Amino acid sequence: MVLKQRNKPMAAATIGLGLGLGLGLIPTRRVTSISFNSNSLRTRPSPSLVNLNFRVRASSIDSPSSSGDGVENLVIVGSGPAGYTAAIYAARANLKPVVFEGYQVGGVPGGQLMTTTEVENFPGFPDGITGPDLMDRMRRQAERWGAELYQEDVEAIDVKSSPFTVQSTDRKVKCHSIIYATGATAKRLRLPREDEFWSRGISACAICDGASPLFKGQVLAVVGGGDTATEEALYLTKYARHVHLLVRRDGLRASRAMQDRVYNNPNVTVHFNTEVVDIVSNTKGQMSGILIRKVDTQEESVLDAKGLFYGIGHSPNSQLLEGQVELDNTGYILVEDGTSKTSVEGVFAAGDVQDHEWRQAITAAGSGCTAALQVERYLVSNNLLIEFHQPKTEEVKKEPTDRDVHEGFDLSLTKHKGQYALRKLYHESPRLICVLYTAPTCGPCRTLKPILNKVIDEYDQNVHYIEIDIEEDPEVAEAAGIMGTPCVQFFKNKEMIRTVSGVKMKREYKEFIEANK
Repeated sequence: MVLKQRNKPMAAATIGLGLGLGLGLIPTRRVTSISFNSNSLRTRPSPSLVNLNFRVRASSIDSPSSSGDGVENLVIVGSGPAGYTAAIYAARANLKPVVFEGYQVGGVPGGQLMTTTEVENFPGFPDGITGPDLMDRMRRQAERWGAELYQEDVEAIDVKSSPFTVQSTDRKVKCHSIIYATGATAKRLRLPREDEFWSRGISACAICDGASPLFKGQVLAVVGGGDTATEEALYLTKYARHVHLLVRRDGLRASRAMQDRVYNNPNVTVHFNTEVVDIVSNTKGQMSGILIRKVDTQEESVLDAKGLFYGIGHSPNSQLLEGQVELDNTGYILVEDGTSKTSVEGVFAAGDVQDHEWRQAITAAGSGCTAALQVERYLVSNNLLIEFHQPKTEEVKKEPTDRDVHEGFDLSLTKHKGQYALRKLYHESPRLICVLYTAPTCGPCRTLKPILNKVIDEYDQNVHYIEIDIEEDPEVAEAAGIMGTPCVQFFKNKEMIRTVSGVKMKREYKEFIEANK
């Protein structure tokens, strides 16, 4: 299918992929000095040296982290095709970019494609590839070339004075240049009861939530008429008894290929000139239907449905630069024609945050490439570039797979999978139990796994951790009342003490475990 990028309310799952296979991360070292007349001088290569691929001798001290006192060459805010492509090109140019992947307003690290099923129009994948798998490849490639990746939210950016300042949840970084690639966010309808039923019947991510027990075998609805909405409607037919597509206009805006698939699918009914008014519930407070209105006649009726999925467009995530760079009247960042340059010298924009027309994965990647090349040219022309030496790569040992590990259950181990482990630990573990519910097609799940794993490692002897795949163990998910993934539940002494839906910041999980271990 032909897909546009999609944002849902923003990863490093291990997969057998070909990019950089068998190569470890390339360690980088900051070029800090050369010896000349017994004096140590910080060097900034001239353009001619860069063009000749000349590399000044690296110091013997590894480069400091971004939380140090130095000024970085480049900070990339956001991920997805634009951010990761920019990181790949910048890292290969020895800029050692700092990448802040997380941006809560824009969704999970990896961007819109983390909530996309099959991507069939990205060059190089004749059989297609899932959005999360594509983002995994890009992320690992950027990391391999030396980009510093942080799954942190950026809270503030100051580009009014140079060097620029980027403040994240955990660190403050000063830099000579910024590539802003935060994408766009799915819009909401703002229904009267929207907040009441959000994640309890209303969702902005069919890929994340479609497989949950709440929706399996039910009648569902999708609102919207573009590629996003039609893709979600078709995806939901895998799980739903029937899907209604609610379109406010008198025709679909989706690509012709997507229209054909919708019209030819007997499990999808399209309702034109129809708008959503509100959610209807039963006596138990559960969603039971959707109040809809015909635009042409103003006639209202109730459509029986247990779930409503949004596919109604996006808003650019330009908030951090409001009042600092020029935006258009809808909030998209304005860039010079044919470039990624914003109205502030040294600040560049890439991806959907500056593209309200095409919004494709490949165009976002292309703009990320352009931005990185322009950053290198900017740093060189302003005598700001500090290069990093990249030592020879080393082979790394292959990580053991699940089949390589002994399959017996051991209570002394911290991490486990499946319902058997959950039942054993629920009855026998004296520790705090952390259960992560995931789904195979859930992009945000891939983001949360490494975050949780790092937290669990810090509390190794105080927590038991179990991962539950809701498609492999649907009865467990249903019994636990799981309505969407990812979802984390904490248990202690056979009692559930907290449920956390979606992807949260690492510190939120740490604070809860610390208080309840």
